[in-house]
Amino acid sequence: MRNRYLDLLRFLAIVRVVVYHVTGWASLTLLFPAMSVMFALAGSLMAASLLRSGPQAVGRRLLPSLWVVALIFVPAMLLNGLPLTPRVLLWLFPVADPPANYWGALALSPIWYLRDYLWFVLASPIAVWLFRRFPVPTLLAPYLLLLAIEMDVYPNAPVVLREFGLYFGAWLLGFAHQSGMLRRLANRVLVPTVLVLAVVGGAWILANPGPRGFDLNDNPLGNALWSAAYILVVLGRAPATARWVDRNALFGRAVTVFNRRAVTVYLWHMTFVVALTPLVDVVGWSHQDPLGLAIRVALVFLLVGLVTALVGWVEDVAAGRPPELVPGGRSTAGPPVDAGPQRREEAVPGQGSPISAR
Repeated sequence: MRNRYLDLLRFLAIVRVVVYHVTGWASLTLLFPAMSVMFALAGSLMAASLLRSGPQAVGRRLLPSLWVVALIFVPAMLLNGLPLTPRVLLWLFPVADPPANYWGALALSPIWYLRDYLWFVLASPIAVWLFRRFPVPTLLAPYLLLLAIEMDVYPNAPVVLREFGLYFGAWLLGFAHQSGMLRRLANRVLVPTVLVLAVVGGAWILANPGPRGFDLNDNPLGNALWSAAYILVVLGRAPATARWVDRNALFGRAVTVFNRRAVTVYLWHMTFVVALTPLVDVVGWSHQDPLGLAIRVALVFLLVGLVTALVGWVEDVAAGRPPELVPGGRSTAGPPVDAGPQRREEAVPGQGSPISAR
């Protein structure tokens, strides 16, 4: 039986990502550090997958949805001047950022998540081995790496190492959740740890505001610490399930749909955020107009829903499930889905500033 609480967390994270990219509200990153929560959920599922079928199963579930995007957008970018070089092959297996040009660079910016995800999957077999033998040092390693990078002890660190420092700690906390380590933590250990992480992370964020104020996406160290505190709460005291999610059939179905179509929603939503940006000038919907923002959010979800109905079934095929137009018609029970997203340095159209999909 699926843990509907984890499904609920993934649902909330994906919705938060989309709303954040439309509105650019920095407060959302503090209220729900969705990117790190998503990596923690993925890490928990990855640890379980290693026990069942190995890391290759995760790649098979993620990549087909990316290939659908590439099949549509890469030819269009090539026709608009994207050089045809061997780097185009990164669209098949994005261990580095695949090439994009002009509008594609922004609309397809969520690809960064799959890049990090694939690196974390590749690192997971050795990480699980280390975690089982040296759990605490293994959990601390990414945060110490990030601290060294942020303190210029390791200047000019490669992008991959920076991403490991920022997000692999959340992934490893997912390991700790899957193993039961977080659940076994006594309150006398968990509560002080959460308070220290939140206070230190919050103080660092306040002392080092970024170009968008207190947006976590501008503050890697503050992000990692604040997110770790958040994850320890939402996973450390996670209920065994949340059956109340399905008491309302419509809400329960929505949670199921977003979980079964997490990769599709994530990969396509920025395309529609970008496409609707001209409406800001044409119709006069500014970021200070609540009604305009609400309409844009609704339109993005509507368009994402349409494309998900068209191509989302690819996720069913990749996961070995019978394809469905709208998931959840049979049952919400079944094996966990090893996917789900968001980017740290995407841009909010109309704002002209970098932002992350967390």
